[in-house]
Amino acid sequence: MATHNELGIEGEKMAVVHLKTHGYEILETNYRFQKAEVDIIAQKAGILAVIEVKTRTSADFGNPEEFVSKKKIKLLVKAVDNYINDNDLDVEVRFDIIAILLQKNDVTINHIEDAFYHF
Repeated sequence: MATHNELGIEGEKMAVVHLKTHGYEILETNYRFQKAEVDIIAQKAGILAVIEVKTRTSADFGNPEEFVSKKKIKLLVKAVDNYINDNDLDVEVRFDIIAILLQKNDVTINHIEDAFYHF
């Protein structure tokens, strides 16, 4: 497996631990619909949190959260719409990004709620 894939998997594991620590229930990881993959679908206080995890080892070319493209956002929205319909859910939906920066012995986790409104 390529190093960047391993980094992504490690970041997703860290994000799950972070979310559980902050009271989220993890409903799905790596949910797939057509061409989209949603990293984490979680729930807390009646809100369905759709979470894209971005992990980097350096911020030299930008912060991890800056690497979520408009195309990715469109795919996430479509996938989550399918998830909600398939599970017959009536919930408020929020799109978050968990940006993880792993630099040597330092780990920074930035959970950005309602992230797509910030871009």
